Amino acid sequence: MASIMISALRASLVAWLLCGILYPLAVTGLARKLFPTQANGSLVTGPDGTIRGSLLIGQHWDGPQWFHGRPSATTDADPADPSKTVPAPYNAAASSGSNYGPTSRALADRLAGDRKALEDAQPELAGIALPSDMLTASASGLDPDISPANAMMQVARVARSRNLAEEQVLALVQTQMKGRALGLFGEPRVNVLALNLALDGLLGSR
Repeated sequence: MASIMISALRASLVAWLLCGILYPLAVTGLARKLFPTQANGSLVTGPDGTIRGSLLIGQHWDGPQWFHGRPSATTDADPADPSKTVPAPYNAAASSGSNYGPTSRALADRLAGDRKALEDAQPELAGIALPSDMLTASASGLDPDISPANAMMQVARVARSRNLAEEQVLALVQTQMKGRALGLFGEPRVNVLALNLALDGLLGSR
């Protein structure tokens, strides 16, 4: 019995060293060597070295001069009552969707309110069909990308607020469009962080 236990412990120790320490260290080191940006979170920094965000995590962009990301339904603890939650859009510490069903009154009210806010900011959008990602939140609440149709519908507002020609902003959007991975997977998209930093000349077209 003792010899069986010793053999089992040896096998467990070897497996722990190989799979729990050596393999993760080797893979992490290789990733940091071959893909340093991706391995460190795809972070983007400004000229002063300040981290502006991650290309993989959506964030809140406030103001008409920016392209806005997909709505977020993430929450956080209520400061007045920690047993409850309050809306906290783009809370990267609590990735989640609203879990509202298609018949939810709360969802309908939220969509109606967001639609009105969009039309107030861009009267030209009143009464027209909008891309679904312009109003609906994703399951994660942290989508970093929007559809090309969504981005193009924001061009007029961004151009007005920055005193730029719409054609100039539209051309910038087109430089930021990404196609399907390998031509097959996913959907065409525009990264909101990359696009907004390109507007300020921090990232440039890629």
